[in-house]
Amino acid sequence: MKHFTLPKEGGLIEKGLPKGILHSHEKISAEIFDESREASHKIADIIVDAINGCRDRTFRLGLTTGNTPVSLYHELTRRYNEGKVSFKNVEVVTIDEYYPSGKDERQSRNFIIHESLLDKVDIKKENIHIPDGTVPQDRLSEYCAEFDRIASGLDLLVIGVGEQGQVGFNEAGSTEKSRTRIVKLPYKSRKRQARNFNGDLAVTPSSAVTIGIGTMLSAGKIVLMAWGEGKAEAVKAICEGRVDPSCPASFLQRHENISIYVDETAGSLLTRVVAPWLVGPCEWTPKFIRKAVVWLCQTVHKPILKLTEKDYLENSLGALLDYAGTFDKVNIDVFNDLQHTITGWPGGKPGADDSTRPVSAEPFPKTVLIFSPHPDDDVISMGGTFIRLVSQGHDVHVAYETSGNVAVHDDVVLQHMDAAYQLGFADKFDEVKALVDAKVPGEPEPRRLLDIKAAIRRSEARGAVRSFGLNANTNVHFLNLPFYESGGIKKLPRTQADIDIIKALMQKLKPHMIFMAGDLADPHGTHRVCTEAALEAIEQLKEEGAAWISETHVWLYRGAWMEWELGRVDMAVPLSPGEVVKKRHAIFRHLSQKDIVPFPGDDPREFWQRAEDRTQTTARLYDELGMAEYQAMEVFLKLY
Repeated sequence: MKHFTLPKEGGLIEKGLPKGILHSHEKISAEIFDESREASHKIADIIVDAINGCRDRTFRLGLTTGNTPVSLYHELTRRYNEGKVSFKNVEVVTIDEYYPSGKDERQSRNFIIHESLLDKVDIKKENIHIPDGTVPQDRLSEYCAEFDRIASGLDLLVIGVGEQGQVGFNEAGSTEKSRTRIVKLPYKSRKRQARNFNGDLAVTPSSAVTIGIGTMLSAGKIVLMAWGEGKAEAVKAICEGRVDPSCPASFLQRHENISIYVDETAGSLLTRVVAPWLVGPCEWTPKFIRKAVVWLCQTVHKPILKLTEKDYLENSLGALLDYAGTFDKVNIDVFNDLQHTITGWPGGKPGADDSTRPVSAEPFPKTVLIFSPHPDDDVISMGGTFIRLVSQGHDVHVAYETSGNVAVHDDVVLQHMDAAYQLGFADKFDEVKALVDAKVPGEPEPRRLLDIKAAIRRSEARGAVRSFGLNANTNVHFLNLPFYESGGIKKLPRTQADIDIIKALMQKLKPHMIFMAGDLADPHGTHRVCTEAALEAIEQLKEEGAAWISETHVWLYRGAWMEWELGRVDMAVPLSPGEVVKKRHAIFRHLSQKDIVPFPGDDPREFWQRAEDRTQTTARLYDELGMAEYQAMEVFLKLY
């Protein structure tokens, strides 16, 4: 299965660039890969070479659990099966465990690392050291001191980092000298961990055993890893920031043999990515020039047409002027380029000169297919554009790729059951309540309960699109991709069955425009899997000779948390105050996701607030660059 990476245009010319210059802004050297699987292969090389190179004694390896090392452990298992490495002389120490937590509980770190790696290789049981989440409280201090002796002086420690720079359960406020200990998990951390317990905070452990920063620093070599946009801020702080207890992993800057491996999205805020002209020579393409000029405007706080030659020269952009011409020519070219991304006709304006417009005038009307990973991403991420496409007469279809069932709170289900009874339908409240009460944390939810939750989300999605005039009976498609239907947070692998469902819909509609999610905050998350399945479907249709696909253009939107940087934008759709309100009301139709979303993350805002803040910020950025002032803007990247 292919993995999706964002297209690249221009950037730092790394070939031949000395490592000292490449990493000149980094206190921990970062190795950036296109996607997490490639990085995991490189980390697997390091681990395998270290194990195979240690022949005279037992090799001591520290490992982590969670989503980050999934692809790494898959690769290590593959190499073991191919006879490229043996774990017979390897001692494995894992860094943390929930407390209290039994080793046979599916959410436990113990269970997860056995399932994902240790049970699949030839490691000796006596060489496995995992913190015990069942130690009596009166023995915890003594136990932690014993485990710390085991975890100290590892040959190699391979760990992931959290979104706030956590390592293990070393949260903000941890000290450089901290050792293995029991820690109380703060509310935010428990809320993050609750996704492993069906979103139920009540059964999520309130404490954990973790090795400390000081214990980690005793390792001979440390490898950090981070995937996805959600880790970008943490990666920048760890690599380029100062040592700060609010970012515990920053203490690891003081280790003499450490590196961090990231995918392109996790590394997207590093200086050599954000402003590579500060690091070395660059390849100047039109979009990359726009990126540089937008950065310069934001650095000197000026609109594009007020930039001076001095601004360029004093901010390391003299090479751009050498390549592209005088500063005033660059200003005008970039101003026009950015202005031409703005359109009130996201499906193309019929009869208009489209030579400088982002979307062609013909054909009109267009068949438009919007892929929505969950049953609300469409209106949250591009609701204003969705409304505009419908109102301008295009044949718009929306495909909800997954049921979204696990994101419905049990209380919402019971409320719907009660409403049905109050309306005179059969009384199923007690029957469904029994299903809810029978749930086991960590185990898949009962299928009947999931079916009810899926029905709730379908009704909400239908109500949302009906609110702005789309025919919910003919133009709404619920794909229910199989990979999602695991009944829990951990999903099934993507297979050809998922792709075939998408292909069938595409073949039926033969769309001129396709919109899909381009936000990759979690490399194992639903958005990424859905987007990769849709792109694979397109590639297979091309290979099978579908003639219509060559005329289809794919546009990527982003969700409620992050937005495309202006250097990447190909189309910006301005929204009027009335359209902002109409979009908000469509989001409101998703009542099960309002106020009590099971997996909201650290952001306390509701989805409609996040969406409005994001689109209004984009409009403000365009305004600050010298463009017209709009209420809000939704922006898109054209993939092809």
